[in-house]
Amino acid sequence: MKDKISTIVFIIVLGAILTSALVAVDYYTAPRIDKNKSLKIKTKVLEALDIPYTNIEKAFSENIKEIVKDTKFYISQDKNIAFEFSGSGLWGPINGILALFPDLETIKGIAIIHQEETPGLGGRIAEKEFLDKFKNKKIVPKITIQSPGKAQGDNEVDGITGATSSSKAFERILNSEFK
Repeated sequence: MKDKISTIVFIIVLGAILTSALVAVDYYTAPRIDKNKSLKIKTKVLEALDIPYTNIEKAFSENIKEIVKDTKFYISQDKNIAFEFSGSGLWGPINGILALFPDLETIKGIAIIHQEETPGLGGRIAEKEFLDKFKNKKIVPKITIQSPGKAQGDNEVDGITGATSSSKAFERILNSEFK
């Protein structure tokens, strides 16, 4: 009986020590994690708006104005507008920044913050080469992602070979979030 009580006390004490350690680590790292998330978003906003930078904070504060309505909007000095988008991809969430020219119909740029698509296939939606295809394309009435080599119109972009479902999910996200 004494052994059982000693074991229970040991487990409770060990659990309390480990829980306290986890709470302390969380308390210490939470501000740093929040700062890194903020820097990542600012970096992606600058990339989507095609604003060069060496110092993220300085470039962001000098070139971007934030406006919060129902959504947070980022407006550059030359009146281009960017906003965050998110939606379900084939395998997980896709989050990014969509930047538009002042006409609110033409895409200035897109940057991906996070995606969980298949590496080497659907994951290529985050690659600069793919995202650059969207530059100067019309999102009104809607952007469409075509089979590779088939895009011809002002609102059409070539998709990724072998990643049709991820490409269509990305198309759906962009069109629904734009509305």
